[in-house]
Amino acid sequence: MPSTEATESQEGQGRPEDIKAVPVRHPGRWITAAIVLLITVAIINSVATNPRFEWSIVGQYLFDPRILHGVRITIELTVVAMIVGIVGGVLLAVMRLSPNPLVSGASWVYIWFFRGTPLLVQILFWSYISALYPKINLGIPFGPAFIHADANSLLKPFLVSVLALGLNEAAYMAEIVRAGIISVDEGQSEAAASLGMSRLLTMRRVVLPQAMRVIVPPTGNETISMLKNSSLVSVIAYTELLYSAQLIYSVNYKTIQLLIVASFWYLVMTSVLYVGQYFIERRFGRGFSRAEQAGMRERWLGFGRGSAGGAP
Repeated sequence: MPSTEATESQEGQGRPEDIKAVPVRHPGRWITAAIVLLITVAIINSVATNPRFEWSIVGQYLFDPRILHGVRITIELTVVAMIVGIVGGVLLAVMRLSPNPLVSGASWVYIWFFRGTPLLVQILFWSYISALYPKINLGIPFGPAFIHADANSLLKPFLVSVLALGLNEAAYMAEIVRAGIISVDEGQSEAAASLGMSRLLTMRRVVLPQAMRVIVPPTGNETISMLKNSSLVSVIAYTELLYSAQLIYSVNYKTIQLLIVASFWYLVMTSVLYVGQYFIERRFGRGFSRAEQAGMRERWLGFGRGSAGGAP
């Protein structure tokens, strides 16, 4: 048996030295950050010191009553068009999932047409619809008409804008709603059917409440897109924010300055919607894991339009 002293000597000789952790160096990150910072400072300095921007003119028109009127009209147009789009989208999604091929096919054709043609073309088409239908008659198809109206008197710029934006939005919302509906496990519908619930009752009380977790957050994307797309109705001379700015710079020729004013208000409004969308995402993301929430955040918080349920 070795002595205690010899054993301690062997243990002291065989013990490895303490590991000294050396942090990994990332010089590329620091260089990239320095370049980005330098470019950012250069851009800010150029914008701030360039006298041609005429920031005093921007400040003069920032709260001009005509600009604020345009902001109000833009908000109203966005709200009304989104209501039309959401209601129409839910209806189209339910029709698309109908077992009746005629109903499903009609929804498919609608989505195909309105997603396949540019929104600007649709706005112009609705503004000239009176050339095709100078008189609007509503009633029983192939039967008596109960409502008669002159198209030029009825289709004012606001109604034309709502029709164009809302009907176009319905096609996109239909795919979002459809994606939410098919995300609900089929066993939920089967269980409801076994209890004697009709298909519509199952959809209203079982499927849609669960699908809202998928439907509501991307609807924020569409609301932000709608707010920006409302600027397209300036082509039909409707006095929303952009056209209000155009009316001013057509007189004083301060084009860049008025476009900066319009951009400022668009950024303010979209930022407010973005914050609201963030809290909606948190509210409807409860119950998901962190990884799932991160993936949902990437899908929901993009400003560009995406196809929620695939192309029709």
